[in-house]
Amino acid sequence: MSNIDQPTQNRINQWLSPQYDSDTVASVQKLIDNNLETDLIDSFYKELEFGTGGLRGLMGVGSNRINKYTIGKATQGLANYLIRQFPGEKLRVAVSYDSRNNSQDFGKLVADVFSANGIQVFLFKELRPTPVLSFAVRHFGCQGGVMLTASHNPKEYNGYKAYWNDGGQLVAPDDTNVIEHVNAISSVSEIRFQAEPRNITLIDEDFDDIYIQANKKLSINPDAVAAQRNLKIVFSSIHGTGITMVPKILEAWGFQNIHLVNEQATPDGNFPTVIYPNPEEEEAMSMAKQKGQQIDADVVLATDPDADRVGLAVKNEKGEMQLLNGNQIGSLLIYYVLSAKKEKQQLKDNDYIVKTIVTSNLMSAIGDAFGVKHIETLTGFKFIGQVMTAQQNTGNYLVGGEESYGFLVGDLVRDKDAVNACAFIAEMAAYFKSRGKSLFEVLLELYQQFGFYQEKLISLTKQGKTGAEEIKQMMVDLRAKAPKSLGGIDVREIRDYQTGMATILQTGAQSKIDLPASNVLQFITVQGDVISARPSGTEPKIKFYCSVKEPLDSSGDYESVSKKLQDKVERIMADIVR
Repeated sequence: MSNIDQPTQNRINQWLSPQYDSDTVASVQKLIDNNLETDLIDSFYKELEFGTGGLRGLMGVGSNRINKYTIGKATQGLANYLIRQFPGEKLRVAVSYDSRNNSQDFGKLVADVFSANGIQVFLFKELRPTPVLSFAVRHFGCQGGVMLTASHNPKEYNGYKAYWNDGGQLVAPDDTNVIEHVNAISSVSEIRFQAEPRNITLIDEDFDDIYIQANKKLSINPDAVAAQRNLKIVFSSIHGTGITMVPKILEAWGFQNIHLVNEQATPDGNFPTVIYPNPEEEEAMSMAKQKGQQIDADVVLATDPDADRVGLAVKNEKGEMQLLNGNQIGSLLIYYVLSAKKEKQQLKDNDYIVKTIVTSNLMSAIGDAFGVKHIETLTGFKFIGQVMTAQQNTGNYLVGGEESYGFLVGDLVRDKDAVNACAFIAEMAAYFKSRGKSLFEVLLELYQQFGFYQEKLISLTKQGKTGAEEIKQMMVDLRAKAPKSLGGIDVREIRDYQTGMATILQTGAQSKIDLPASNVLQFITVQGDVISARPSGTEPKIKFYCSVKEPLDSSGDYESVSKKLQDKVERIMADIVR
């Protein structure tokens, strides 16, 4: 096979050795016998690496696939690093998994490897959401943790989210250091697969109540919930872990009128009712939205497979169920938390909120209006968690969010938490309903006060080695030939987070960006529009974000201004997405 380079061929040969089980060897040999050169290259051209969400990829044989050997190697590397970083300590890790195919088996495998390395493992007996894993790391005083999930990716994917002792996902330098320890493993024989059962403790459903009661203490307006306990709530877990926790937490909060989307309530890694198990997608929300329309629901909620992202639909001014995007949900949550705490005189001088650089500036504007500090991070909720840990002795984290439907109220975990967010969205709806307002009406009021922000995300999928090279070249080209105007609007400033420099085009003046290096480009127009380009850290995609803004004088102008903004976004995106 002429297109296979020597490093790739060396990996293929290694996987054909007796170190690997017979089924694995047979699968690799089948790719060779069938002359599937592209599949071989994509499966072996590199080792899986940690991105913004950890280890993630297609399931199958090969060094660039999720399988028992790449999972085992990652775990052995992480175990080696933990032992080095915490010498002399009794090491503990927590392990959980979602509903994806093979996740439970991978979870047991991870627990086995850790236990074989003398590490005490707290393994969830049954599937549980990612945020519950983050909570468990902190609750049990663990030095690390692992969640087996590919989040909202298609069914062919699985993944491995690695956590540190603060309950947050690995960040620099630990993420790259773990990779070095993983890559240092040259032979499968170095992976300790043989479990030490005495080092494994199973966590049963009694732990759910510990998590739920800790969250319930964060409630700001239990009286509003009690007054609106019959708030009509529709919930779908989209065949994921949300079914294990969201109904429980809503009931514990005091809500009594919860309607499940039964067709999507059973955990199933094949996700039979959706194309893509992602609440960001309208198709994935369609069944929940339809049920919400049927029963005239106040809120419609749906979580992704590992229940760290939540989608929301609410009644609009026409009484129709309308999906809100992540920027809108996050802005509403921030506004609710700040206004409710201000009403109760609970705001403090050291309070702060957090958002990512590609998330709507509406969130920042709301924080400014309440005199609450806002902090921006790189894309990925692990960076929000990093801020929380860095600020834990000086600042008081209230709420944070990102445009990709990840939110967290309170500091019980260090990751986005759809279980926590579902409870607070319901409480928020109850609070405003008690004041005669729907969530959509509150959103329109925010637009009238702060400006009508409208955003759009375009994701281009580029599979395999050639796709990765295409994405890399697209970013190179954008840097080499940066647009001077977008949609007919002059670009005022270019922010290159890789070089860490912001440049004003008209004057050439430069300033430093006070964030770690990241492969992100932002273009700010003279009208304040923000256009961002970044390769995804968890999927074979390059993402383009656009945020525009216009005044909204009255709610009656909503549709006309929305159409104006949509047209503007389309013009801008046509110039940058090629």
